Amino acid sequence: MKKMLKPLRISWRAENHRARLSLRENLKVKSALIKSSGSELSSKIPITFIDLRVFAHATEDVDKVLTAVRNLIPAELIDMVVFKKSNLTGHHGNPIVLLETKIKDRKVAQAVLEKLSQGLPILDKETLSSEIGQHVEKGNLYLRLDKQSAYLGKLRLCQTDAIHLRIHFKKHSVEEVVDICRSFGLLP
Repeated sequence: MKKMLKPLRISWRAENHRARLSLRENLKVKSALIKSSGSELSSKIPITFIDLRVFAHATEDVDKVLTAVRNLIPAELIDMVVFKKSNLTGHHGNPIVLLETKIKDRKVAQAVLEKLSQGLPILDKETLSSEIGQHVEKGNLYLRLDKQSAYLGKLRLCQTDAIHLRIHFKKHSVEEVVDICRSFGLLP
């Protein structure tokens, strides 16, 4: 007769702690790889900050829009990001809510960039690569992600009614920003 194993019960706190440790280890490994690769990238985190901004129109549920934006941030770091809510009025008097945040913690910003790099489909990466000159200006990478897809946990580039990202890098030339994006896997 086989001995039945009891299911392993791990508390949420233990899982969250393990996820944070895993992220820290991943950041250390990534930094070590960059440093040991002999490339021109420094071992320091190349991102200064990330601005996230999205509009929730009168026909949209603000909580669902906030969920879509939060899906861009790794789950273990979501508590470190606080959104500011502003009530605006549209051209025809319709109410609009602006949700925005500035991620200044460089490790959190790097984790967001890594999540973008892992989640963006290869076709979007190729499109971004071919149009990179239109997305980079003065050390900033500007991206627009589809709100509906982000709500469903998928990342897609889009042009209209989007989640706006501005990723500010320490390096300012287009070539340096492209090199950094390639090292993170955001560009093919």
